[in-house]
Amino acid sequence: MVEYLVIGAGVVGGMVARALCRYTNSVAIVEKCSDVAMGATRANSAIVHAGFDCKVGTLKAKLNVMGSKMMPEVARALGVKYNPCGSLVVGFSDEDRATLEELKVRGETNGVEGLVILDRAGVLALEENIGDDVTCALYAPTGAIICPYELAIAAVGCAMDNGAELHLGFEVARVTPVMEGTRVSFYEVESRDGRRIETQTVINCAGVYADEVYQTLEGEKTMDFSIHPRVGEYLLLDKEYGKTVSRTIFRCPSKMGKGILVTPTVDGNLLLGPTAVDTVDKSDTQVTPEGIAKVTKQATEQVKVNLRGAVITSFAGLRAVGSTGDFIIDYGHERFINVAGIESPGLSASPAIAEYVIELLKKKIGRGAFVVRTEYTPNYLSLAWLFHEMTDDEKCAVIAKNSAFANMICRCEEITEGEIVAAIHREPKPHDVDGIKRRTRASMGRCQGGFCVPVIVGILARELGVPEEEITKFGGNSYMLVGKTKTGEEAQK
Repeated sequence: MVEYLVIGAGVVGGMVARALCRYTNSVAIVEKCSDVAMGATRANSAIVHAGFDCKVGTLKAKLNVMGSKMMPEVARALGVKYNPCGSLVVGFSDEDRATLEELKVRGETNGVEGLVILDRAGVLALEENIGDDVTCALYAPTGAIICPYELAIAAVGCAMDNGAELHLGFEVARVTPVMEGTRVSFYEVESRDGRRIETQTVINCAGVYADEVYQTLEGEKTMDFSIHPRVGEYLLLDKEYGKTVSRTIFRCPSKMGKGILVTPTVDGNLLLGPTAVDTVDKSDTQVTPEGIAKVTKQATEQVKVNLRGAVITSFAGLRAVGSTGDFIIDYGHERFINVAGIESPGLSASPAIAEYVIELLKKKIGRGAFVVRTEYTPNYLSLAWLFHEMTDDEKCAVIAKNSAFANMICRCEEITEGEIVAAIHREPKPHDVDGIKRRTRASMGRCQGGFCVPVIVGILARELGVPEEEITKFGGNSYMLVGKTKTGEEAQK
C-alpha cells in the first residue's frame, strides 16, 4: 500500500511526485511506456511562457504565471539548463498590432511584468535577423526556455531519490475503489499485464490518455470531460544556426494556439514549429510534407534564415486538448484527482500545478498531515552530465578517476562513455537508445546517431547484462538489431 499513486511520468506527473515526496516517501509513479517523458513532454516547444496569452481568470493564467516565476529555482535545484532569454510576439499589420495591445493588457492583468510594445526599429535592436515584413512586436522579458524531457527526468529522479517507486510499462486497465462503509478505504490500480498497486490516493496525470484512465475508475464519477490530441510538427536545425535569434519569436496567436515559433534551445540548436492539427489518433506522431511546408513558410517570414542544409531532424508531438478549454484539475472521486487537459502552457505551469495539487490534498486530508520531511532533498544533480562543459584540467581530473570519460562516443555532442554509463545507473534508469539520448544528448547532433548509436547499443547491452539483440530504440518491438550475421568461430575472426 502506498499513500499516493501518480499515473503518468511526464513533466507534470514528475513534478507532482516530487512535490509529494516533500511530505512522504510513500509515493509510486506508474507509466505505460518504457521510460519517463515519452508523451507530450518528449516533443514540445520547450518554452517557459511568460503568461500573456492565457485568458484572464483561468487556471492556465494563474498557474502559468506562478510556474514561470518558480521555474528558475526549480531548474537550479534539479540541475536543468534554463535560459531566461525573453520572447517576442511579432506582428505584420495594424490588425496584428491591435492584437498585441490586447495581449499586453491581458498579460498585465494576469500578473506578467515588463511587457512592452515595440515598433520595427525596437525589434531590430533586439533581433537583427527578424523578418523583413515584421512591423511590431510584444516583448516579454520574463519568457524563457528549458529542456522539457530533461526537466521531467530530473523531477522523477528527485522523487525516486526521496523514496518514490517507478513502475514502467504499467498501462492502467482498471481503478477499483475498495469501500469501508460509504467511504473509500483505498484504490486498487491494475495494469493490463496484471500487476496491482493499492493506494490511498490516485493522481491522474496521464496526458492525452487522462480521460481514458478516468473512465477505468469503477463507480460513480463526479466529472465529465474528454481529451483529444492535437499534432504539432517541428524542425530542428543544426547548432550552426543556433544564434540566428537570441529570443523566442512567436506569431500573433489564433484559436488553434500560439502558431509557428522560432526559438533557440538551451543546447544551442534552433527549433521551428509547431503546426496545430486536431486528430483522433492518440498515437499519431507522423511528420507530414504539409506540416514541414507550413513550418518552413511561416518561420522564414518571422526570421531571416536559410533552411537549405540546416535541418538535422523533424519530429511531431501531441498536445492534450481538454473539452473545457482550461486545465482540468480537481477531484473526480473521493480520493482521485484528475490533472487533465494540460496543453500549453503546461510545461511552464508544471511546478505550480504540483503545488495546486498539494493544496487540493491539504484541503481534503488536513494541513496537519503535510509536514516537510527532514530528510527530503529537492536537488537532483550528477556532474557526469556536465563533463563537456568542464575545463581541460577538470576533465583530466575526472579521467584520472575513471578512464571511461576519455572515450568519446558521440562526436557531435561530445558525449563520453563515462557519461553514458553514469546515465544507465542513475534513477530513473534508461533501458533503450532513446533513453540515453534524452539523458546525455548522445546521438542528438548533426549526424543523428549515424556514428555513435551502434556503440551505444553495445554499452547498453554490457551494462544491462543483456544481448545486443534485446536493445530497442524506444521500447516495445523497436529492436535495433535483428540478429548476428556470423556465429561461432566466424564471429571471433
